[in-house]
Amino acid sequence: MSTYGTFPGARPRRLRTTPAMRRMVAETRLHPADLILPAFVREGIGEPVPISAMPGVVQHTRDTLRKAAVEAREAGVAGIMLFGVPEDAKKDAAGTAGTDPDGILQVAIRDVRAEVGDELVIMSDLCLDEYTDHGHCGVLDSEGRVDNDATLERYAEMAQVQADAGVHVVGPSGMMDGQVGVIRDALDQTGHEDVSVLAYTAKYASAFYGPFREAVGSSLQGDRKTYQQDPANVRESLRELALDLAEGADMVMVKPALPYLDILAKVAESVDVPVAAYQISGEYAMVEAAAANGWIDRDRAIMESLTGIKRAGANMILTYWATEVARQL
Repeated sequence: MSTYGTFPGARPRRLRTTPAMRRMVAETRLHPADLILPAFVREGIGEPVPISAMPGVVQHTRDTLRKAAVEAREAGVAGIMLFGVPEDAKKDAAGTAGTDPDGILQVAIRDVRAEVGDELVIMSDLCLDEYTDHGHCGVLDSEGRVDNDATLERYAEMAQVQADAGVHVVGPSGMMDGQVGVIRDALDQTGHEDVSVLAYTAKYASAFYGPFREAVGSSLQGDRKTYQQDPANVRESLRELALDLAEGADMVMVKPALPYLDILAKVAESVDVPVAAYQISGEYAMVEAAAANGWIDRDRAIMESLTGIKRAGANMILTYWATEVARQL
């Protein structure tokens, strides 16, 4: 016996001795099929437009979007979430470009579907904010408030035109009450029973969306606190979850990811459908900015953040690093 007392018999460090050992006993593993690439396509441009707040991310032309989709497929990425950015002159109070069969998002869906077919899950953002001149996620009433039920009628139209264009999954991100049920009914009644709904179940009114506003050319004045969730609330997310499931959601999402890992874990423990998490623009921008200043190891920070999201319960992660990380994996 040591003069300093009994040495430990249980030594967890034995399982950390080599990279091979750590890999063998890892409890959480990232895979390319866990990843979904969000991508922006902008109308009326001849070259990709860099997004200053998101180094390495661009607003695509139709041609470069097709190329990005092929690269994602070849890397093993599971899906691509498309966001359309119309010309400013086409924005109006009702967001009519969002339901135009020849609007930029519908054109992009057809482009990507023609390029990759069913080899990549094609998802589309179902929301009006990119297309309205006021920048809100729905139509406004006479007092300037978002009219929930009038907006649902527009979402039903959006679901139909996106499904007609060939999308596999629609992602209603506007946080209107009843949106999943209305969209499910619209899809079923127009012969699109096989199109899935990825519900933005817990979408918080977050400061971390900042860079995204540039990415989609947002016209928003004010905020979205009257329809997106209060960051202080937990039970509210579980109520939203129950409603989305009852309305027919095929998959559910928590957004943002890292500031809400506790919400993600609660949602994942509560459901028997796939759970997604969106690593949003502000999360991406912070890592890239800190790495550019030499303050953190970029590659390790990316992998650590994604592993944390997966560990918390996400089956799928939307991340702007999807193709890059899939290649590394």
